Amino acid sequence: MTHSVQSVLTRSRLYAATLTITAIVCPGMPAMGQYSPSMAATAAYSTSQTSTASGGLDGSVPSGAATNEVLHLTLRDTITRALRYNLATIESGENARIARGQRLLALSKLLPQVNAGFSEHVEQLSLATFGLKLPGVPAVIGPYSYSSVDASLSQTLFSFESIQRFRAARTAEQAAQLAYSDVLDVVTLAVGSAYLQVIEAGSRIEAQEAQVRNARALYDQARDEVEAGTAPRIDLTRTEVQLHTEEYNLSVSRNNFDVAKLDLSRAIGLPLGQQFELADQLPYSDVNPPSVEDALKQAYRSRSDFQAALNSEKAAAQSLTAAKGERFPVVAANGDYGDVGKTFGHSHGVFDFQAGVSLPIFTGGRIKGDIAQAEGERRQRKAEAENIRGRIDYDVRTAFLNLNAAKEQVEVAKQSVALANESLARSKDRFASGVTDSVEVVQAEQALASTNDQYITSLYNHNFAKLSLARALGVARTNYDQYLGGK
Repeated sequence: MTHSVQSVLTRSRLYAATLTITAIVCPGMPAMGQYSPSMAATAAYSTSQTSTASGGLDGSVPSGAATNEVLHLTLRDTITRALRYNLATIESGENARIARGQRLLALSKLLPQVNAGFSEHVEQLSLATFGLKLPGVPAVIGPYSYSSVDASLSQTLFSFESIQRFRAARTAEQAAQLAYSDVLDVVTLAVGSAYLQVIEAGSRIEAQEAQVRNARALYDQARDEVEAGTAPRIDLTRTEVQLHTEEYNLSVSRNNFDVAKLDLSRAIGLPLGQQFELADQLPYSDVNPPSVEDALKQAYRSRSDFQAALNSEKAAAQSLTAAKGERFPVVAANGDYGDVGKTFGHSHGVFDFQAGVSLPIFTGGRIKGDIAQAEGERRQRKAEAENIRGRIDYDVRTAFLNLNAAKEQVEVAKQSVALANESLARSKDRFASGVTDSVEVVQAEQALASTNDQYITSLYNHNFAKLSLARALGVARTNYDQYLGGK
């Protein structure tokens, strides 16, 4: 296979894998508008989806310093590191932390606010600054001083809006935690795919090295026959061109392998410049998946992104109720008590207490605007949840189609490789016997290179299809070893 065709196929596979992962990560991007209190309930889930789809999967936080030791990474080691250092994992975890902070802020609106203070006052007044001249009163009063210690308490006794906003924030926190779990699943898929790509690139090097050995042996044979005068020089030239072509393709394969390793290193947060090798080769192994109907039922139960979307929709509905609750009266009370005097030995207690009811009469359309915005956001979240429901159906059915097709392709490609090897051996015998020229042998070598490429591709597609099925079912993070194997 020529370098241009091989490069196009490699880029196509990488692009297809990227599109697959991106589609799974970001099935529906929520529309974001101007921030308002009702948006706080759904911000965590939306932000998690946005940050993950924006490129965090291929980024990470490098950990530690590189060592001279060559690490031997198993699939389990790789995914464990990714779940800790991948940028998407870190950002999603922080989004969950932000959602927890929003819940605590919403809760604080319902709890008493208690403050205490101590102060020492020293003052001196000039009556002249006020334009006062009083007989018998000094123009300057003071300096004099007094001390005070006080405590204050304020409490919202009833606010339907605050209650609903707390409920919305609590549901949003649950959605953020589910979104975090979903990101872990997606990171497993992405990093697993990167691991498979390194294996694939390594297999291409081995296959290409065999092609170089075949081309070199054919070249040496043609050179001997030309020197012996039993073959034309064109055979030597033709085999030399084929040898250089295979050497060129080998250089390309080695470069692709090194780049694939760098991609994997970036995704799992290895120390910069750390050398490593893969400990698992993940040979072909079949799986016995459930039926499509059972798989769909499992996916709807297990997919964290779907559960997060449902919680996000629920939080948006609670935010809508909170916006409508802005019309309700708010009952609040506050008071403070202090001790004031020249000294604490000569002081006296002071206090005040207030309680009241506040009812909005005219807000210039603010409440109506909040309700309209919250209603729009609720409808968006509902549409996104239904979109993910449809996306799950698509993911599961597509995974089954790809898995079945990849299984067939592995079997066909395996047979093709055996036939191509047999054809090459016979062509070499015919060339050695002088029955044919080097054209037939070169064509047989090219056919073998093509079938080897198909076989390597089919193995990668089969493993990726199994991992994609695990992701479609929502069990990639927990059951990836059951689908791929590995140590």
